[in-house]
Amino acid sequence: MRLDKFVCDCTGLTRSQAGKLIRQGEILLNGVLCKQPAQQIKDSDIVLLDNEPLQLTGPRYILLHKPTGYVCSTDDPDHNTVFVLLDEPNVEKLHTVGRLDLDTTGLLLITDDGQWSHKISSPKHHCAKTYRAWLADPVEDSAIALFAEGVMLRGEKDLTKPAQLEIVSPTECLLTIHEGRYHQVKRMFAAIGNKVVRLHRERVGSLALDESLAEGEYRFLSADEVASFK
Repeated sequence: MRLDKFVCDCTGLTRSQAGKLIRQGEILLNGVLCKQPAQQIKDSDIVLLDNEPLQLTGPRYILLHKPTGYVCSTDDPDHNTVFVLLDEPNVEKLHTVGRLDLDTTGLLLITDDGQWSHKISSPKHHCAKTYRAWLADPVEDSAIALFAEGVMLRGEKDLTKPAQLEIVSPTECLLTIHEGRYHQVKRMFAAIGNKVVRLHRERVGSLALDESLAEGEYRFLSADEVASFK
């Protein structure tokens, strides 16, 4: 790998910025000043910037307890993004696995592994997602069968895929869906004449939100948890 690309990958600098830094003599390669951006380096080489070693960050898999009031985009003129909650290097390389609405809380996965996130968010993989929904009006028992058969959302041409509805109380439900249409949970309840007043995602696949994580806190997934989606 070229030295300037390595510096880019470790710092988030552009190629021109990294090249300028190297030519200015800010980089030590194995203890020796190196001013050649095109210098090839090996995995065993030690690269120092300001006497601190630069290291590539491998694929990252993060579970965040998303609070309300944060958006899942990388930039928004009106709201904070979930990425401001992460105290991690090269945050700009991360992306959310799917999205949660501004006012939806709960389990949000964040990664820089595009293939991994595709396996979770792609409709063809049918990854289950479980939400706890609080409703404006009591939910009839008949909704269980309706959701299991699929409902027609406004503006759509096809029924939703079969979903599992558990009524916890008259106005509180657990809903497990296997696709990710736009505002799907809210639109499903709207299709039966109800309104979601609060929504919280509790589970994605076999992975449940940690009860120990307060809103805004996060942790890295274990190797087994990452592999559970592969």
